[in-house]
Amino acid sequence: MGTSLRTRRVLLIEDEPGLVLTLTDRLTSEGYEVAAAPDGPAGLDRATRESWDVILLDVMLPGANGFDVCRDLRQRSITTPVIMLTARGQIMDKVLGLKLGADDYLTKPFDMLELMARIEVQLRRASSTQSGTTPYHFGNISVDFRKAQVLKDGVELDLSAREFLLLKYFIEHREATLTRDELLNEVWGYHSMPSTRTVDVHVAWLRQKIEPNPRNPQYVLTLHGLGYKFVG
Repeated sequence: MGTSLRTRRVLLIEDEPGLVLTLTDRLTSEGYEVAAAPDGPAGLDRATRESWDVILLDVMLPGANGFDVCRDLRQRSITTPVIMLTARGQIMDKVLGLKLGADDYLTKPFDMLELMARIEVQLRRASSTQSGTTPYHFGNISVDFRKAQVLKDGVELDLSAREFLLLKYFIEHREATLTRDELLNEVWGYHSMPSTRTVDVHVAWLRQKIEPNPRNPQYVLTLHGLGYKFVG
């Protein structure tokens, strides 16, 4: 986990005692140092005053919701990676969290192994020179993850929430072969029931907006019988 041998510190801002206990036990067993805050104001205070490697932030909190806490953290120039945890699975909630500065979003109930993997991803990103605060560029396209904004030749593209999340996933997994089932699970969510045709349609829409020649794509490639690969 990263290049440092020091114990990684995780702040858990969550008001469900059972989940706090479960996550604390699991994270501690994985070698993390864990502290918990039971509401929005207490979480914001600890996140601001102390140094953390990752913040796990629930959305539905007493005192101040997770969106407000995330916004206030970024306004105070706190750049610690934030993974939002919530039972709310609406796509616009995810995009709102990303726009307010969250780095990832996990819908309850979630698998503990998936949470561990996402935490490790955020630790790797934070330790690299290309952090989540740095816009990503390919061709004449610029993607600002913090603002959930995509520019083409300096002009903002009108991407839907789903198209933005699809592009974000492609960029985060560039050069990897991504199956349609993986994209359904990761971009649409385990509890959604779209078909693989839905992925193809959204890829086609995304290509119309970001590719110089959508009929001959150079960024989002089709791997026949396998899925897609992003090479931007």
